[in-house]
Amino acid sequence: MFEDKILEEPESGGLMATHAIQKVHSGGGDIQLHRPGGVSDLDAFRERRLTRRRRLSDDLASARTDTRYFPVLSVLAPVMTQSEGEITYPGDPMCLYTALSVAVHRAVADAGPLEDAVHYSDLAPEWTRFPSKEYRLSVSDDGYRAYGTSPNTDQTVFDPRVWDDAARTRWLRLLREVQPRVVLISAVSPAHRYALEIARLVKREVPDAFVILGGRHVDETVTCTPDGQALVVQPSSTVAVIQEGKVPGVVDAVVGGEAYFAVDLLMRALALATDLDRRWVDRDQVLPCLQGLLAEEGPVPGVSVVVLAAGETFDAVPLRGRTLDLASLPSPYEAFAIRSRFPIFTRPGTGEVLRTAHFMVSNACPYRCNFCSESSQLTGLKRFKDDAIGTAAERVCEYVSYGAESLFFDDSVFWSGRYRDIENFCEELGRIRRDESGSLEPRYRRFVREEGDVQRLRDLQWGAQLTVDTLVALHSAEESSKILRKMKDAGCSYIYIGIESMSTQVMNNIHKNIRRDERKPWREKVREAAALVKAQDLQLGTSVLFGLDGETRDSIDETIQEVGRLIDDKLIDLASPNILTYHPATPVTRQHGMQDQLDYHSPRIDNRKPYIYFEEAFPGVVSVLLTEDDIWHIHRETEKRWGGARNDASAVPVQEEQSDSPRPVHAGL
Repeated sequence: MFEDKILEEPESGGLMATHAIQKVHSGGGDIQLHRPGGVSDLDAFRERRLTRRRRLSDDLASARTDTRYFPVLSVLAPVMTQSEGEITYPGDPMCLYTALSVAVHRAVADAGPLEDAVHYSDLAPEWTRFPSKEYRLSVSDDGYRAYGTSPNTDQTVFDPRVWDDAARTRWLRLLREVQPRVVLISAVSPAHRYALEIARLVKREVPDAFVILGGRHVDETVTCTPDGQALVVQPSSTVAVIQEGKVPGVVDAVVGGEAYFAVDLLMRALALATDLDRRWVDRDQVLPCLQGLLAEEGPVPGVSVVVLAAGETFDAVPLRGRTLDLASLPSPYEAFAIRSRFPIFTRPGTGEVLRTAHFMVSNACPYRCNFCSESSQLTGLKRFKDDAIGTAAERVCEYVSYGAESLFFDDSVFWSGRYRDIENFCEELGRIRRDESGSLEPRYRRFVREEGDVQRLRDLQWGAQLTVDTLVALHSAEESSKILRKMKDAGCSYIYIGIESMSTQVMNNIHKNIRRDERKPWREKVREAAALVKAQDLQLGTSVLFGLDGETRDSIDETIQEVGRLIDDKLIDLASPNILTYHPATPVTRQHGMQDQLDYHSPRIDNRKPYIYFEEAFPGVVSVLLTEDDIWHIHRETEKRWGGARNDASAVPVQEEQSDSPRPVHAGL
């Protein structure tokens, strides 16, 4: 059994960090913590780079080799093993797209003559061109895509949505066809076991491929202390379960934190570590190349960590650079087609479901609910900063040019609940939507150039997330009504809020219901917030979370009935029932004593009814306050009481992680 321990650098200044995670059996190895940029001979590194580049240039010129690009595949590990039940609306894999954004942007910029390349100035991943507009407008909502002989960046992604026999067959076929040199996998905790199986199949079919694992599971389980001098490894981490021998060593590296630039750094190190003759990564060269790049270029922006497997040991490099401005990063959809279809947005007259882009202007929630995966966000809330309003409006135009007919703002709280920012954004968006003169500023016009773009912008529908507290506790009814009107005038048609529970005994235990007033219980606040939204003729979707502290069968029934009354009174259009699932770094996981009991790695689990009816619910990782009979009761009673308003996998774009909000927030793969 593992305990959460800290791996610290010794006072002597050496690079060795002893493996301080306790075990109940022998085995495992050490984790070496390295100072970023620690190389013994920087001149030798530079000379090696120069020699490689000359050799590669000669090989290309003499036709001894016909390309400097190596094939790469990126995968979102799904959380489901079957499509039965009321599980999820398949949104685009935004955590993967976001994490790859810097690396892919730089690789495409460097595609072409070797002598013109700046970042990928050696061998390079086969990210050479973005999807064309024709391609973007033609793709369906299917997550599968053909790699082909000359893929665009979107075609290098494998997004199976469900991990079943059909997905395995397609994955094996793709591996045999592409023979990738590098495979990047993104996984949240409930998808971790399937990520490991995806990696295992890579090692079986393409043994020399280099496998990188990232995503929220890594973000929560392998972190650095704020000073970068220690590494915290949680019991359910990929590193821990491999060293403990619970799973085979099928992962070559894990990347966590604000990994936009860390992924780019690692990909460039892998390119430099790839043998020019064999065209496979030389694992012994990866750490020296990564450290050489850091020594030459300095720290990368953001707070992240790269951990490399080295046989029995792991090498960890903590990375800490300047604070990130999300507005300065490449757009997540620059390299990938919009495939989402969110059924809350439909074409008037036909009911056709619209192509929906996911959009974020912040990467975390300003609140800290104890059950929410975002409560473990260690790097802090990041937002669009410089020219935030203009940049966000510009990105709307960009997404419209990619074919977006609707948008869903994935921020846990729209613009972090800052009403001034919401008002300014809505006024700017409304202004450019109404433009009839064709005189939009160049920053917008460069995207909205064709009549189809103009029409999509004018017709654009969108939705966003707010909270009960934002609407009724932190602002007056008049202020909230005004901001909701502004949102509607700018095209908003849908609001999503997290109710969680209608029971006071439950709500007293989580960081919601702020500014509590015993004269106004939580359920009255929920009703008031819903009424404000509906008064503006906006659709309202909600989520309910069963199994929080204080939950009993009586509180379950109270919540089901009170939500039912809101539905009866036409104050809620959609209600999504969820079961509390433990994630590695959330406070409730520690409070319930589950931190060292989570099994997110075993390849086979009895994922049966009623668990399959709820997103991310598996035996052994759901609330200890709920029996299996309780879960059956929740499923049956919400189905009966909420009727057609109950979310049936099409109401909210629940993609990758349990939180207040139906969307991912992590920057790792």
